[in-house]
Amino acid sequence: MRPPTDNTEYANMPAMDDQADADRSTAPVDPERVGQAETGHRARRTFAIISHPDAGKTTLTEKLLLAGGAIEMAGAVRSKGDGRRAKSDWMDIEKSRGISVTSSVMTFEKNGITFNLLDTPGHSDFSEDTYRTLTAVDSAIMVIDAAKGIETQTRKLFEICRLRDIPIVTFVNKIDREGRDPFELLDEIEEMLALSVAPVVWPVGQGGQFKGCYDLASNDFLAAGRTRDVTHTEGLDDPALAALIPADIHAPFRDAASLASEGYADFDPVAYRQGHLTPVIFGSALQNFAVDRLLDLIAAHAPSPRPQPSDKGPIDPDGDRVSGFVFKVQANMDPKHRDRVAFVRFCSGHFKRGMKLDHVRSGKALAVSNPIYFFAQERARTEEAFAGDVIGIPNHGTLRVGDTLSEGESFRFTGLPAFAPEVLRRVRLEDSMKLKQLRRALDDLAEEGLVQVFRPSIGSTWIVGVVGPLQLDVLASRIAAEYKADVTFEPVTSSVARWIRSDSESALAAFIKENITHVARDRDERPVFLCRDDWDLRFTMERNKDIIFDATREIVGQ
Repeated sequence: MRPPTDNTEYANMPAMDDQADADRSTAPVDPERVGQAETGHRARRTFAIISHPDAGKTTLTEKLLLAGGAIEMAGAVRSKGDGRRAKSDWMDIEKSRGISVTSSVMTFEKNGITFNLLDTPGHSDFSEDTYRTLTAVDSAIMVIDAAKGIETQTRKLFEICRLRDIPIVTFVNKIDREGRDPFELLDEIEEMLALSVAPVVWPVGQGGQFKGCYDLASNDFLAAGRTRDVTHTEGLDDPALAALIPADIHAPFRDAASLASEGYADFDPVAYRQGHLTPVIFGSALQNFAVDRLLDLIAAHAPSPRPQPSDKGPIDPDGDRVSGFVFKVQANMDPKHRDRVAFVRFCSGHFKRGMKLDHVRSGKALAVSNPIYFFAQERARTEEAFAGDVIGIPNHGTLRVGDTLSEGESFRFTGLPAFAPEVLRRVRLEDSMKLKQLRRALDDLAEEGLVQVFRPSIGSTWIVGVVGPLQLDVLASRIAAEYKADVTFEPVTSSVARWIRSDSESALAAFIKENITHVARDRDERPVFLCRDDWDLRFTMERNKDIIFDATREIVGQ
């Protein structure tokens, strides 16, 4: 991990845990004191960034790393040269297309706070990876394009956050470009997401007239321009502020900022952590405006690790015994070594390198001798971790998504979702001599969650299931690049897949026998019913009332 830097910024309010909410002060504090007051898991902030594609999520990720001192230079995703690629987009296909297709984890420190930043794919075709990643975070940043407002994928991801009671900070991006009226955007957030909004940083001008940002809590003016001067003022009516902004921009800005302060809710840290209110920061990730304020707010007010659900009840982060769960597996992060790394979110205890943890699914002890912290594709060995931390455990297939690790306790974490695929295709191998490579590729990539693999009861070909067609492009690209096998995908007669189960074993066996040509097995040998379309599914369900057809299932280490 990189050491904290001396680049401190001004936070809006002090930070305390929810137990101290009644004693919370409303005076601004130096963010350095936040880290000094918190240690162990209370000094962890594990958060995701969610958005619709092209809202600027990956650029914001880089600028947060820059604000945290984790990198010295930020490079645009589409800049020339590999040296200026986005740090969180490390796969070849991500670099070539300028999109995120897999979740990345980046751990860094600033002022005594350890940030675990999880960058998620914005494209809906990779939503399953995003949903699982959201089970491992305690808060989220929602990025909105100032010209577009709330978009489809943003709303879907927000609903997942709502279901998990994940508090959200809103960053309205690209305010330096022509966009919608800020009040219109605030009203849209309130109406579409049913959240109270609290403007925290307000734009001074917009588009071609953009002159900077104003922190409504600290009364700091962040000026645009090369110098990026920060001027503390006595308020919106301070003559010193008027002297810094052209008159034709200052007057409408002052009126708008006053109306925003009076017309919307004040920032309440308790309401934010309870998911009833979202603080809103207007800024520009590309121009690095207000990004430091965003990081300060996360440090000061985002929740430290929260209790995690399990089959034995919530697991408290204050617990002495170490526990965690695997929310992601990534194959070939280092293509030279064909490695497989399990991403583990710790939920309680104080982990130390070399500890033996119980692998609940297998009932065996697992010695964790080489735990690693991530910085996208880069990694470094770590000696310890606390609740809220995300580490990687290199392994050869021992750990799978949904697995629970614990220190002498037998329980399973719950809440990781799997979804029925929406696109089904038959795999066609161009070179039959590469069958072994294909088998390994499908096994590895299914374990990651990139694809679901089904083996029909009759026939020898594999059928893959994905959420959207872009996943097929990524799948073919990765099989070619990482396993040296060329594949294409052919249409199948089925377009709908459902896991099937029943309270009656005999009824399930009879159904499978009667529909053997439409039944396949997934990689866990669960029976899956494949049918032509939704009408065919409804017809089959009407005729088989004792069979349960599941569109989703929970991943729990069995």
